[in-house]
Amino acid sequence: MQCCSERSTLGGCVALGDDYDEPAEVGMETQELQRGRLIDHVQLVVKDLTASRRFYEAVFEVLGVPIGGETDDYFWADELFISSADSEAARGRLTGRHHLAFQAADRAAVDAFHKAALQNGGIDNGPPGERSYHPGYYAAFVLDPDGNNIEAVYHGEAKRSAASVLITF
Repeated sequence: MQCCSERSTLGGCVALGDDYDEPAEVGMETQELQRGRLIDHVQLVVKDLTASRRFYEAVFEVLGVPIGGETDDYFWADELFISSADSEAARGRLTGRHHLAFQAADRAAVDAFHKAALQNGGIDNGPPGERSYHPGYYAAFVLDPDGNNIEAVYHGEAKRSAASVLITF
């Protein structure tokens, strides 16, 4: 194996000919990522759609995320699609426990997320506060009605190149 003389911003290897270096140790200290959207959408299949709708509508309202649409057996917001087990897309199976982290505009939004979640069926899984992941990481964690670990996080003062990615088709 030939050693790389440079490392990518994500800590991976830069190719030199056909050889690659061993992967670099990468922690949460990475402060800049340059890429498009990794996740197109996530689907959660829940046992009680009414309870989940109440929970997610409340937390999304305080985070400024509108519900995109809904039917009797599913609803969605941005890239998150939540359905009942009897919806056609679910094929009768619950998805299990997941950790989802939603971006918050500021610390107050993290605090409001935590309060709204607890008032709408969530269970505390870590109160709002600084975390050691990187300087400025302020987050709160709750379990949703199906036991998914849902987080709201504010990464501190940062400059965004764009507010969002717009995809038109």
